[in-house]
Amino acid sequence: MSNQLFYIIVLSLYFVLLLVIGFITRKQTKSSSDYHIGGRRIGAVVSSFSFVAAYFSSVIIIGGGALGYRFGLATVWVAAINVVLGCFLAWAILGKKTRELTAKYHSFTIPDFFAKRFQAPFARIFSSIVIVLFMIFYNISILKALGETSHVLLDIPYFWGVLLSGLIVLVYVSFGGYLAVVWTGFFQAIIMGAGLLFLLIRSLSDVGGMSKLVNSLNSINPGLVSTPGLWGFPGLLSFTLVVSFGVWGMPQMLARFYSIKDNKAIRWGTIFATIGGSMAFIPFIAGSFARIKFPGLENPDLAIPLLVQSLLSPVGIAIFFVGVIAAGMSTFSSVLIIVSGAMVRDLFKNAFRFEMKEKKEMHWTMMTNMLIGLISIVVALKPPGLVADLIAFSWTVIASTCLAPFLIGLYWNGATKAGVISSMVGGFSISLLWMFLRQPFGIHGFIPGLVLSFLLIFIVSMLTKKDVLVN
Repeated sequence: MSNQLFYIIVLSLYFVLLLVIGFITRKQTKSSSDYHIGGRRIGAVVSSFSFVAAYFSSVIIIGGGALGYRFGLATVWVAAINVVLGCFLAWAILGKKTRELTAKYHSFTIPDFFAKRFQAPFARIFSSIVIVLFMIFYNISILKALGETSHVLLDIPYFWGVLLSGLIVLVYVSFGGYLAVVWTGFFQAIIMGAGLLFLLIRSLSDVGGMSKLVNSLNSINPGLVSTPGLWGFPGLLSFTLVVSFGVWGMPQMLARFYSIKDNKAIRWGTIFATIGGSMAFIPFIAGSFARIKFPGLENPDLAIPLLVQSLLSPVGIAIFFVGVIAAGMSTFSSVLIIVSGAMVRDLFKNAFRFEMKEKKEMHWTMMTNMLIGLISIVVALKPPGLVADLIAFSWTVIASTCLAPFLIGLYWNGATKAGVISSMVGGFSISLLWMFLRQPFGIHGFIPGLVLSFLLIFIVSMLTKKDVLVN
């Protein structure tokens, strides 16, 4: 049996598993609450592992490896802060309050929470449009990573790698909804962790240990082993905050707190998510090693796929490849369920007042999943930019729009409708403008977007009459 045939068989078995999960969860999906948030009955282990799978997707595996290749071991700080700020503190600070308040307002989505918490219909419409548009960029980055990995490891043309991965996700998400997303995410996190661990062990073994890795990088350029090194403080700090603190405003991550069953599950989920999130270190370290193994790569996004191809056995390559596919599919499916919810439930049903009974809403949500997924696939066939750049762009705009209003809405009763709207529009506008100006002073657009968003919600709220209180 040829290696390629072996890989295809393993991948086919994995795809069959996903489809089986999708059809099983379809039978348990009987209401809009089931379809969008799993009926608020998801346990700690499944919630936390699916959180990790959605967070550290193929974007982090491929994009993180590319950053490690370009900037060396300074990028390990990105992973460290991902674990502390993006996993532990996100669960500890947001989990309980999100579960309580979204249940109180009977909200299934972030835009719906904004509308009901602040009595602000415009906040629903604006945030929904931002989520729909910029989540598509995120989807493109995921599919791009899947296509490149398929091409390097399996010699499958990029076109077919993108198409097959995307279509499988469309089927099981459209049929199984959120339950399919979290259960496939749970299994995908385990596979992803195993693949990354395989790669780390072989990389360190090949170079002779961590100390020799550091010495080899230092001989290439001392900036590859110092902080901030070649990246510089503005770039390192800005990107780290985008992919760590930015999680606090990303709807596909916050959905885990909507759907988890109770406070006890949140406490355990905090521990499991922090432990699982530690896998974030591996792509950056492996990417740094690829700088030694493959000097002069024109496309750093190929660092991890080439490393896997050169170091692992056929079985190891199969495990890693399925891990990357699992990571990408988990995030892609999480994004699809959020985007379709924003379009159908928030825009068409609640904002534009289309009459929809529950079954009709579920039907249109499934169709919207298909439509958004197909658009993402088509654009990903000719994608712009590096994977890491695409994720930073989409996360910057969405987090600059949603993070401050969401966090303040959980903990401060003094926020007003005017304050929330000005915060959203201001954060959105300045983050886009900053990136259009090519990030002056090397500072990422997320920083000015977030700072202005927080300032506006406090200042405008204190200058206007309170619109809503949370008891």
